Amino acid sequence: MSLRERAGLAALHLLDPERAHGLSIKALKAGLVPLPGLITSPRLKTNLAGLDLPNPLGLAAGYDKNADVVGPLTQAGFGFVEVGAATPRPQPGNPRPRLFRLREDRAVINRFGFNNDGMEAIGARLSRRDSSGIVGLNLGANKDSDNRAEDFARVLAHCGASLDFATVNVSSPNTERLRDLQGAEALHALLSRVIAVRAELPTPIPVFLKIAPDLDGSELSEIAEVATKSGINGIIATNTTLSRDGLKSPAADEAGGLSGAPLFEKSTRLVAQLSDLTEGEIPLIGVGGVDSAEQAYAKVKAGASAVQLYSAMVYEGLSLVERIVKGLDERLAADGFATVADAVGTERKDWL
Repeated sequence: MSLRERAGLAALHLLDPERAHGLSIKALKAGLVPLPGLITSPRLKTNLAGLDLPNPLGLAAGYDKNADVVGPLTQAGFGFVEVGAATPRPQPGNPRPRLFRLREDRAVINRFGFNNDGMEAIGARLSRRDSSGIVGLNLGANKDSDNRAEDFARVLAHCGASLDFATVNVSSPNTERLRDLQGAEALHALLSRVIAVRAELPTPIPVFLKIAPDLDGSELSEIAEVATKSGINGIIATNTTLSRDGLKSPAADEAGGLSGAPLFEKSTRLVAQLSDLTEGEIPLIGVGGVDSAEQAYAKVKAGASAVQLYSAMVYEGLSLVERIVKGLDERLAADGFATVADAVGTERKDWL
């Protein structure tokens, strides 16, 4: 990390977290953040559900909620970028404050509640993006919707022509009863509708399912079975957690979803369990607590074909992306792997 970036992060940490987040978006939009551009190598290139990625590290949904800085983010070194979540109608989300830094735990708690500009505004921005970079949209449901399953389908129908992939997000803890859609019957109905809409797009795209880390063994088995039969192309594991085990920070008792370092082991173990349950037939995207090349590599070896991060940038800055991608390339080489795919799941049993 450069002295300039370190000073910038220190200044941002003097501000309210949500205001700091907004200023980081403005800085990217204004071209004030140095960006490395594409980072790739023959070893880092990989295929994720038909998507040819330059490297396996992606940006998780939640940072660029409204697709304001898709262009700069595709030049930040990520192999793919996920924006959103987008809902059919704009909504303000939950009352502030709703974002909290847990410095002692290198973690974040948020209870945003799908605040976003709505699918029409977000779709318009996505339609104007250039063709560089792999960009997907996290699909969400309005808080006051009387048919949340249909909301996911509506957003995909409206925005799908401008996307490389889409994610069905039934795992945010900040929209009441949203996680109920992870039940087998409800999930099957929801995914069937989304897959039907996907078939009507000019070019069908991969659809991923994002799940919670707070699932027991039977719930995870149900999800694996539904996912295998539904026609989706991958599972993102995981979203934020409701657990507060072992936290030290003063804000630990705030309501919302916890992300960052404390989630790493829990989410990585779930990746390995899903890899085992699906026998590696469904690509997995590992997310939760990644803040180093070693941790990204651990998720790959646990069974993830690709990895995402977000919260770690709060503490390590955007330059973390380049450090992780290059470090991952070095670790793959040191272990004799010719490609990322060769390393996927090689240490799965260690997490079971």
